[in-house]
Amino acid sequence: MGPKTFEFERQFAQYIGASHAVAVSSGTAALHLALEAIGIKHDDEVLVPTTTFTATAEVVTYLGAKPVLVDVDPHTLNADPIDIERKITPHTKAIIPVHLGGTPCDMAEIHDLAAQHHLHVIEDAAHSLPAAYRGKRVGTISELTAFSFYATKTLTTGEGGMVTTENNEYAKRLQVMRLHGVARDAWNRYSSEGSWCYEVLGAGFKYNLTDLQSALGIVQLAKCDAMNLARRSIAQRYSSAFRSIESLQIPSVPADRESSWHLFVLRLHLDQLRIERNQFIRELAERGVSASVHFIPLHLQPLYQRDYGYKSGDLPVAEREYYRCLSLPIYPSMCGEEVEQVIWAVSDVASMWSR
Repeated sequence: MGPKTFEFERQFAQYIGASHAVAVSSGTAALHLALEAIGIKHDDEVLVPTTTFTATAEVVTYLGAKPVLVDVDPHTLNADPIDIERKITPHTKAIIPVHLGGTPCDMAEIHDLAAQHHLHVIEDAAHSLPAAYRGKRVGTISELTAFSFYATKTLTTGEGGMVTTENNEYAKRLQVMRLHGVARDAWNRYSSEGSWCYEVLGAGFKYNLTDLQSALGIVQLAKCDAMNLARRSIAQRYSSAFRSIESLQIPSVPADRESSWHLFVLRLHLDQLRIERNQFIRELAERGVSASVHFIPLHLQPLYQRDYGYKSGDLPVAEREYYRCLSLPIYPSMCGEEVEQVIWAVSDVASMWSR
């Protein structure tokens, strides 16, 4: 970690419009450090949507706290503010809203709940670069926001992440704890103006981003708007093609939000089809199109059932939507022929298996 990393942080903060951007080794590290910065400790509770990747909840356990799973809104598949309020207890200390697929959560409602109950808000923005809520770019809305630069993300450094914040003290804590708790100017030890002496200020982590990765990030950041435009164009073509097919439900983006279109989550009206979601995916594969599912709800996973007592049926909206959703290919370098192949394959399967 050195000058390239600090330049990447500067450019990223400027792009987002945030006061501070702290580069780290992964989106998971970003969430972990953000929770550590706000002081999450043993026996605290943190609210997390069940429809997310396991990293969102697992980082809570790193600090000895308990992830409490909440159901999702049936329109956006993001955390449902009604269920968030229902799950708040005297032990609740924070909420981690996840902008699934790049469409922002209802942050006004979440912030209102957080203010009423004196809770912290850390946004999981792994999917949402760049996205916006009511004219504000994601990364400038809450106390802390965690981004991911994993290989599949809009901006990638192979592995990597970033935390943005307006809080000077949080930024200082993040900078120290990402590299073994060593004072943040420790990298200068090996420069001509540096010294061999350093101070360890906390029991930190090995979460720094390297200059090699940051060099990739700087180049990627310059392309971020163009890549988002390409994703948006593909999403528009999909939506236009599938809107009139009765057995399909296209993604819904509320009027006060802008999606990064990291995912295009298509949902099936199973009552109008003679096959289930899994067979629909197999039919697409036979036509040369790979689809995935985002995500298997955490309350259905063995870990969360064994350690926290969750069971099938506990979070019914997320469970119902899981069984009818699939994610179609969407990435900036998709050519027109590839997009048309996806449209043809989905339309053909829907037509062949309609009731």
